[in-house]
Amino acid sequence: MNPPKTDARRHHDPEVRGFASDNYAGAHPEVLAALALANGGHQVAYGEDAYTDNLQQVIRSHFGPTAEAFPVFNGTGANVVALQAVTDRWGAVICAESAHINVDECGAPERVGGLKLLTVPAPDGKLTPELIDRQAYGWDDEHRAMPQVVSIAQATELGTVYTPDEIRALCEHAHAHGMKVHLDGSRLANAAATLNVPMRTLTNAAGVDILSLGGTKNGALFGEAVVVLNQDAVSHMKHLRKLSMQLASKMRFVSVQLEALLARDLWLRNAGHANEMAQRLAEGVRAVHGVEILHPVQANAVFARLPHDVSERLQKRFRFYFWDEAAGDVRWMCAFDTTEEDVDTFVAALKEEMAR
Repeated sequence: MNPPKTDARRHHDPEVRGFASDNYAGAHPEVLAALALANGGHQVAYGEDAYTDNLQQVIRSHFGPTAEAFPVFNGTGANVVALQAVTDRWGAVICAESAHINVDECGAPERVGGLKLLTVPAPDGKLTPELIDRQAYGWDDEHRAMPQVVSIAQATELGTVYTPDEIRALCEHAHAHGMKVHLDGSRLANAAATLNVPMRTLTNAAGVDILSLGGTKNGALFGEAVVVLNQDAVSHMKHLRKLSMQLASKMRFVSVQLEALLARDLWLRNAGHANEMAQRLAEGVRAVHGVEILHPVQANAVFARLPHDVSERLQKRFRFYFWDEAAGDVRWMCAFDTTEEDVDTFVAALKEEMAR
């Protein structure tokens, strides 16, 4: 019996966009074009291809002559590999309670990476030297996991952004204690666009040792990179990436996407547009009586509090998530393909539901 014939077909309406996550967006057309460019013929596997080689030059143009990129599949993989690279088996990482590595990675840094997370409360998602000091002690105490790394996110999980001076102060403080600094940069492009500074200003120029560089949230189909900024801070990155199941055999298809984003200004155009849509959304929401914006809107996220029943009704019209359902807090995310019409339609629907 012959198997039924099937044809690839579209299973969704490409005109429907929501505010649940920038991961919901598709790939940018320029990224898809780059993937097609890299296809065809044979290239050496496991990162010895021409595209991964050229990516190194692109990365150095952004992060300095000693930077080295190690493409990986996803953000959790980037964070786990990066944190493993700067910790010993008994090492610990200081981070905010709200950090993505603590609340949204299913325990992967601890269970897969084998390290301990030492969290501190940070109401706006941002660490300070004083907050770091709540966990920065006990290096000679064999009963306590040794603080070896400070991990920050830019932008933070709450959509706030560190200034270059704030990152520099954190790095100086961490280094003075003999600790290294990791930056979770899944939305680094959004932060740089907000501050109108090069990405190096927020990373190697400020003293960051290792970076998880995002691509997926900013227009890639898939793929991120661990970027080693301080070569003296890490060792055996190639082995760690493989051990952590993050070594892509056909790595050219990860590398060419990052090249497409970074070689020119696509990364900045995409992030800047997403940020602008979040500002437009925030302005519209502020005009709706009974809705409270919870955090400064500094990247592409808007956090708000509104009646639970209103959110439930609105979710039937647009996809978005509760952030703290008990409190009525929600998160609305904008992406590179969010349109002004999307935002205005959503705000109008919010007004309708609030008026019911």
